[in-house]
Amino acid sequence: MALKLFDSLTRELRDLKPAHPDGVYRFYNCGPTVYAPAHIGNFRTFVVNDVIRRLLELEFPGKVKHVRNLTDVDDKTIKRSREADQSLGDYTRIWTDKFHADCAALNCLPPNVEPSATNHIAEQVDMIEVLMQKGNAYRAADGSVYFKVSSFPEYGALSRVKERELQKGATLKAAAFDDDEKEDGSDFALWKAWKPEDGPNKWAGPKGASEGRPGWHIECSAMSKKHLGETIDLHTGGVDLLFPHHENEIAQSQCCNGTTFSRHWYHSEHLLVDGKKMSKSLGNLYTLDDLAAKGFSPAALRYALISGHPRKQLNFTLDSLHAAEKALATLRAFSASLPAGGGNPDVFAPVFAALQDDLNTPAALGALFTVVNRGSAGVDHAAFTRVLFALGLKLDAPAAPKPEAPAEVIALAEKRWAAKKAKDFASADKLRAEIAAAGWSMLDRKDGYTLEKAKG
Repeated sequence: MALKLFDSLTRELRDLKPAHPDGVYRFYNCGPTVYAPAHIGNFRTFVVNDVIRRLLELEFPGKVKHVRNLTDVDDKTIKRSREADQSLGDYTRIWTDKFHADCAALNCLPPNVEPSATNHIAEQVDMIEVLMQKGNAYRAADGSVYFKVSSFPEYGALSRVKERELQKGATLKAAAFDDDEKEDGSDFALWKAWKPEDGPNKWAGPKGASEGRPGWHIECSAMSKKHLGETIDLHTGGVDLLFPHHENEIAQSQCCNGTTFSRHWYHSEHLLVDGKKMSKSLGNLYTLDDLAAKGFSPAALRYALISGHPRKQLNFTLDSLHAAEKALATLRAFSASLPAGGGNPDVFAPVFAALQDDLNTPAALGALFTVVNRGSAGVDHAAFTRVLFALGLKLDAPAAPKPEAPAEVIALAEKRWAAKKAKDFASADKLRAEIAAAGWSMLDRKDGYTLEKAKG
């Protein structure tokens, strides 16, 4: 049975099949903006994409080309790098490495190609120049370049934004307006002219435009075209990217290339935490490091993130991680009890049937535990391994939980962190010594610290 996914554009379930004569399945998903650690909401999307990738590898062995980009130039990366007094490349490399480490911890397969925006400036400039020549883009007074949304009548087909705004009695212009200089509020930036706050971060622009940097949306269109061609088989991302990012990708790609950009679109839904949207102000925005400090394994997080249907909002709680740890322990015991010889591989057919039916991961996990609860007799070990591969579940023994620091050590750490932020380094050093004398080490991060029991 072929893998079927809901298509956000046509609003129907459709088979995933390669359309190119070489039989290679071309798959693109939007990657991170590397200015800070990715949070678990970001990783829900990346884990969902990883399950899709794994199923495609099983469906088309040796015939999958997966591209995931890195956005390493935008307002945030420039602002943060300048605040840190680091070059843009040095700063984004830190967070790129962190992202890769977190992906590896979550057992996500690396993409076949991982292009970065700063290494594809020429390709972006080329596309912008074609759009200007065709009348789909124009130069603004400040030297920026904007895409003319009115030049693409199909704009809004993916997100239904025009219909939504008309129902509200508003206009597309009001819905997508920003403060940039442009002819119409719904137009979007392809190239941003240099501003003093950008510092040394600038490149030669399209003909007739000023020096500056690319807009966010053109990055994916250029990198996708370079590595996968003008038409791809599948484009994925979180539902938050559906508008305007993916809508804009379609407009600029199809106007430039004159052909369909992506044959299939798939979007995963938001992750809630304790029933609320994640935010720093609510204190519910978790990174992998935050959860590791609480004693939870990346494997448990991955399990929790696939426990809900990807196209439905998932409510994440710490209790869900406790449940995930127990489920993984059950799977470990089951794996250890499997006989070395073969068995009936068809016993796991319901698991794959659920995954192939619009990536129904909760139903797949339910079908898996139906087999587990019946016992290991007659179960094929290779088939079980294939299921684990599809879900990306590693059954390595979990690391021992980290001990929690006592209240007096936490109090010292808070005082030291406050002293460090106040640049009172003498007091910070003195407090660090007191923490060490109490048998703990304090590891500083950009956004906080971690306490670990000293070895020995």
